[in-house]
Amino acid sequence: MLTIISRPARAIALACTALLAGSLVAAGPAWARSTRHDHAHGHAHGANSEIYNGYFKDDQVKPRTLEDWEGEWQSVYPYLLDGTLDSVMADKAKHGGKSASEYRAYYESGYKTDVDKIVIAGSSVTFFRGKQSAKASYVTDGYEVLTYPKGNRGVRFVFRKADGDEAAPQFIQFSDHNIAPEIADHYHLYWGNDRAALLKELTNWPTYYPADLTGKQIVKEMLAH
Repeated sequence: MLTIISRPARAIALACTALLAGSLVAAGPAWARSTRHDHAHGHAHGANSEIYNGYFKDDQVKPRTLEDWEGEWQSVYPYLLDGTLDSVMADKAKHGGKSASEYRAYYESGYKTDVDKIVIAGSSVTFFRGKQSAKASYVTDGYEVLTYPKGNRGVRFVFRKADGDEAAPQFIQFSDHNIAPEIADHYHLYWGNDRAALLKELTNWPTYYPADLTGKQIVKEMLAH
């Protein structure tokens, strides 16, 4: 299902006092990112688990903008490779049908990427590969609801490149278990130059967490899910 959407209006707070506004300005971006993360984390664990697991109705899906993923993000792939996520794999083995080593192999394929950092600000997205970077502006290109082999579903929120570096992909697609406007605490990102082909990618889903989190904090986040 393809839906072309326009950028939705955002709800704004009407009861902010002058003192609170001054505090936000003084604290700066770091404070805002931390608060946004705490807010998103709380919603992730209080949200309907059925939606998180991919069971929802079509009318529950709502358009989203890049604001939901704004910030500086780091790939978790290096943490898998250096053993930081071993306890996460062991925990999955306790509750799933695979061994810890089998889960590690599965996530190694899923997390694999050479894009170690992503920065999203307004309509711009910058991809970092070590010291090399590619930046472009993106506009919404709707969303797609996908049905997986197990019968559950997921939503890809799609954005198309409007202008920018040639090395930046034509399309990016976000998946973060949310199906309506919500500040993300992590996400899976798919990118490439063929929109339709990209939707068929199900084995490689580079995953990003806030750049200010340590490896141990990311482990804690993952175990909480």
